[in-house]
Amino acid sequence: MGSRQAEQFSEVDKLRTELLNNVDVMTEFQRVEEEISDREILTRIENVILEVVTSLSRDEAPVLALPSRSGWANISFDRAVGLQVTSGSAVTAVRSDCPSSATKFAQILKLFLVIYKLVQSNSFATKRDIYYNNTQLFGSQKAVDGLVDDISCMLKVSRRSLHVLATSKGFISGDLCYMEEDGTRIDCRSASAAVSVSSNICGIKNIVSSAKFVLIVEKDATFQRLLDDDFCTKMSPCIIITGKGVPDLNSRLMVRKLWDALHVPVFALVDADPHGIEIMCIYKYGSVAMAFEAHSLTVPSVMWLGLLPSDLQRLRVPKDALIPLTRRDESKLCSLLGRPYVTSNHEWQKEMELMQQSKVKAEIQSLASIAPKFLTNIYLPNKLRYGGWV
Repeated sequence: MGSRQAEQFSEVDKLRTELLNNVDVMTEFQRVEEEISDREILTRIENVILEVVTSLSRDEAPVLALPSRSGWANISFDRAVGLQVTSGSAVTAVRSDCPSSATKFAQILKLFLVIYKLVQSNSFATKRDIYYNNTQLFGSQKAVDGLVDDISCMLKVSRRSLHVLATSKGFISGDLCYMEEDGTRIDCRSASAAVSVSSNICGIKNIVSSAKFVLIVEKDATFQRLLDDDFCTKMSPCIIITGKGVPDLNSRLMVRKLWDALHVPVFALVDADPHGIEIMCIYKYGSVAMAFEAHSLTVPSVMWLGLLPSDLQRLRVPKDALIPLTRRDESKLCSLLGRPYVTSNHEWQKEMELMQQSKVKAEIQSLASIAPKFLTNIYLPNKLRYGGWV
């Protein structure tokens, strides 16, 4: 058994050695340095409110300056970190005397009040709680979600530091046990059922795992298929996690937490289409909207395990299982090919150019057209055994 496992994971182990030699591992000292005290957060909020009060005392309309989180103009790329906000980036003025922004101004002030009380009392609330406590002012859950991130960026702190949590949508399974902040022991080793990703990732401690790798699975349907086919037992020890499409913050934080704690290879299994590739890039390099939290969210060591465009040709996936690229797909693919993290990764660039030339895409489920359990019995085991990642 031992020699078979050693042979099965020899390429994965080589990759781990390579990653540990090449990737800068953040030390505990650096991590402590980045933590900001509750007192400092309260002071930053007080300083913002003081500016508002000062403007009012001068008979001037108060203005809040929110860092812009929607464009590439404020973003730089660092291979070791991913997408991050440049210093001196552009800001958006939210004026209290302008009809188009007065409501947003009031919403931000209300959120500052809520956050101040949470931090002061060392209590927590979900974004959903905040919305339902004042639905008339906020209008929608989406407004609260965006404004909390705006405030986080404005104060230069993580959302967790604001004592605001979000409900998780992701699932995790495999060789993993840990303790929640409240002392609850979580065991992810059940072969048939997954565990919901924690809504308080920063509070997780006492992580125990012998996993050789972590596999990010793009879609819930594929994740469930892996569970049904007993993948975690067949490829034991390992961990699989899904953010069920575009990942929420907690799923991304969990992947980063596992990388920091275990330092094992992290692979991505996504559809061979522009949307799947972009989702993988979010885990690896981050997103423009959350670039201000890149240091705690991205895992630049993520490797693309599948489904590769070159796999479609190599495995001779039947043509009726392939889907023509739409104009929207082609536009997204062009956008991805122009991004700095793709232009600096020649192997990924080659795969995307192959998709562009072939003008077809494929879902992971297309492998079932070769054989019903081809994904779990042949494709993934061989990929992991022989190093079929880029």
